[in-house]
Amino acid sequence: MLRIAVPNKGSLSGPAAEMLHEAGYQQRRESKELRIVDPTNEVEFFYLRPRDIAIYVASGQLDIGLTGRDLLIDSGADAEEILALGFARSTFRYAGKPGTISGLADLAGKTVATSYEGIVAAHLAEHGIDASVVHLDGAVETAIQLGVAQVIADVVETGTSLRNAGLEVVGEPIMQSEAVVIRRTGADGDDPKVQQFLRRLQGVLVARTYVMMDYDCRVEQLEKAVALTPGLESPTVSPLHNEGWVAVRAMVPAKEAQRIMDDLYDIGARAILTTAIHACRL
Repeated sequence: MLRIAVPNKGSLSGPAAEMLHEAGYQQRRESKELRIVDPTNEVEFFYLRPRDIAIYVASGQLDIGLTGRDLLIDSGADAEEILALGFARSTFRYAGKPGTISGLADLAGKTVATSYEGIVAAHLAEHGIDASVVHLDGAVETAIQLGVAQVIADVVETGTSLRNAGLEVVGEPIMQSEAVVIRRTGADGDDPKVQQFLRRLQGVLVARTYVMMDYDCRVEQLEKAVALTPGLESPTVSPLHNEGWVAVRAMVPAKEAQRIMDDLYDIGARAILTTAIHACRL
């Protein structure tokens, strides 16, 4: 049975459970449940603190886990990313009082407050910056005001919290993070149970990214239409009862669907429909 670690709370928890549900896996009904077994799919889920997941997976007690890339790197655990999941995206950056720091070099000799000591220490060392790192569990924006540090390093989404604290971002991003699937470094990459799990999640990612488009067009416009909707390998083309017309079906990127529908209409295509894809295998 495949043993999988899943975030039990926080910004990763809800989207992770939703993705697993879309992939056909049973999920817990109550937030207090820390372990459930999905016998149909031969999977056992363990709901753990997101920061601890990489450590559990690296120990070999669990086969794979869902966590944040930032949490994986910060943990220093002997685990590796094997699939990016496309949600819980964030940017990790330095910030300080306006006008006090212009770039990374200015961090030398400063104290940096952060909840991600591993990431920050490694980033400073990589760039040869000699600075102190102070670990805080949260609300690092107040560290400068209270004199704990001259700089902070934290997840930045809109920057509103930083501006409210009278701070501004400094230099280039430290890293880009998102939810990822991880496994112990050096684990068997060909494990069929793991591969099946990854295929299911990849199917969800594709289903969220594409829609199915169907339309009718004149035969003489088919090449132009196919150029607009090439599909993944090739679109399906079927003759209609009315001579000179064909029905076309192809997967198209969801973000471009409206534009493609307009372009198809302009070349004479009609009965243009899009439908959501709930699951797929490529």
